[in-house]
Amino acid sequence: MFTGIVRGIATVVAVEDKNQFRVHTINMPDGMTEGLELGASVAHDGCCLSVTAINGDLVSFDLMKETLRITTLGDVKVGDAINVERAATFNAEIGGHVMSGHIMCTAEIVKVVATELNRQIWFRLSNKDFMKYVLYKGYIGVDGISLTIGEVSQDKFCVHLIPETLTRTTLGNKRLADRVNIEIDPQTQAVVDTVERVLAQRQAAADDANGIMHVF
Repeated sequence: MFTGIVRGIATVVAVEDKNQFRVHTINMPDGMTEGLELGASVAHDGCCLSVTAINGDLVSFDLMKETLRITTLGDVKVGDAINVERAATFNAEIGGHVMSGHIMCTAEIVKVVATELNRQIWFRLSNKDFMKYVLYKGYIGVDGISLTIGEVSQDKFCVHLIPETLTRTTLGNKRLADRVNIEIDPQTQAVVDTVERVLAQRQAAADDANGIMHVF
């Protein structure tokens, strides 16, 4: 479990492609390897990965074929920067929202509006089916960052970023057409799916009462 509060930016120092998966090694920020053990979970741009090797501040992870397909991590190269967060602990402050580290899809940056004090970024999801979970003032995970959703249109949504977020994460360096990882808030997804299921059941019951036959 993660909170969506990015604790640092790591640099990718090695990428090794193997049969059906990839190993990449990152240089963890100062202080983030304390107590880190093999098998521990670390979010990479929001994607939960397990530690497979530790050599000082150099930490390696295995990325399976599905991870490479669904997330932006398949495009990562040596020298790239990624947002990292250690798994949450029971005594940690939950400053963002509860996140699983399971990426649902990616999104493309389609518009950036910069002002003196903040930045507005518009995203278009790679899978439009997930837009039903993107609600005004709801939560969303963008490259592992817990953010509040701003405006929402039919196929796009935006977030508003303060200088602190731009400085502490990689979003400050993102440009048009760049892709990011998206995690939908699981509570929002559960509510939307439940409401859809209940409404469908009620409609089916009403149709049955009116003698309408359903073909499945």
